[in-house]
Amino acid sequence: MAQEDQSRHGMWSSRLLFILAAAGSAVGLGNIWKFPYIVGENGGGAFVVVYLVCIFLIGVPIMMAEVLMGRHGRQSPINTMRLLVKESNARPFWIMIGWMGVLAGFLILSYYAVIAGWAFYYIFQLASGLFEGADGAFATETFNTFLADPWLMLFWQTLFMALTVFIVSRGVSRGLEAAIKWFMPLLFILMVAVVGYSMIWGDFAAGLSFLFSFDVSALSVDGVLIAMGQAFFTLSLGMGAIMAYGAYVPMNTSVTQTVITIALLDTGVALAAGLAIFPIVFASPGLEPGQGPGLMFVTIPLALGNLPFGAIVGAIFFALVSFAAITSAISLTEPALAYLVEEYNAKRERVAISLGVICWVLGIGTVLSFNVWADFHIVGEKTFFDFVDYVSQNIMLPLGGLLIALCAGWVLPKALVKAQLKLPAGVEPVWSVLIKFVAPAGVLAVFVYTLFGNVVA
Repeated sequence: MAQEDQSRHGMWSSRLLFILAAAGSAVGLGNIWKFPYIVGENGGGAFVVVYLVCIFLIGVPIMMAEVLMGRHGRQSPINTMRLLVKESNARPFWIMIGWMGVLAGFLILSYYAVIAGWAFYYIFQLASGLFEGADGAFATETFNTFLADPWLMLFWQTLFMALTVFIVSRGVSRGLEAAIKWFMPLLFILMVAVVGYSMIWGDFAAGLSFLFSFDVSALSVDGVLIAMGQAFFTLSLGMGAIMAYGAYVPMNTSVTQTVITIALLDTGVALAAGLAIFPIVFASPGLEPGQGPGLMFVTIPLALGNLPFGAIVGAIFFALVSFAAITSAISLTEPALAYLVEEYNAKRERVAISLGVICWVLGIGTVLSFNVWADFHIVGEKTFFDFVDYVSQNIMLPLGGLLIALCAGWVLPKALVKAQLKLPAGVEPVWSVLIKFVAPAGVLAVFVYTLFGNVVA
């Protein structure tokens, strides 16, 4: 039932490249600092089990839905949803899925490029030996001094944005695939190198215990909801990236097998990040695995600065973080870029530059949120950065994921879904139940928790 066998933007040359591209979209900054931390804080191995269950009950079904929609439409998420609405005789309301995904991805990229620029900056700071023998006060002061300098932050944001624009401007085969072929293998190699270093110089036993001790008593209702949310957010669902990438998937590729592989790869990288980070942290007395930027930009440089070969390993670590950020950034750019190319028949290079400039300008608000505009609040106590992050991550993404599940389960013709997924007879009813009932209920629970969880707590 697909309209075309090929997308006008190009096609992935192999199943492996799509797996690496989608995994690159999923593996980002959150995998490296957030996932390992929430595992350790919520029961270790017990949390991992709940998370994996949520991945297969919520994340995988919705990701399969996004891929099948993209592959059928062979266009940008917006135009794919227009086609699906027309073929399904559905209400135009469902086109909102495409618009919401494109806008959410664009908003996320505007501040993602800023934070990724921090990783670029820290490659050189660690390599220079700046943190050798440093104490906590110095590491904190270094990070705060960097955040207080808008021009320095702007420089690294610009560099990251320019690299992203250059890659996506070259198209699927010359741009996206070429970058994925280099960055993803390098990411895996660097991850193995840092894990190996942690085994030798870090407190690997403490890191393993923090991540995998099976403590059911530490797994609360909040922990289960956090696992559900992480299972959804980690796979880059609801932001149009997977639907856009799905448009370039050949028809002979198994959607089910490919999505499961991507989910396992994403989880494996997140757990490996924990094995790389926490033994290093625990090897330095007095350091705690704090959450957020503090872990990545204060605790880790401080820990490495007091370990053998820390400067080299630190530079490698932040190169790894940068590669993960780049592969995520190009996937965030693709949905909006593909739509504008289709809608206005414009050259890809010009659209990429225009989008990059707009995104860069929007990102200046995030840069200034850490210094000049630090006391300026848009809503309540939220700075510009906090507001954009909250709207995109806590509202648009879960809402988009919920609508994708409902659309795939209740709106799309069964023949269309069947033709794309080609599930075995015994598996098809299971997927139908998951996408119609289980996944929407899970995402709705995440949606409510992210909006009102702190209030309820």
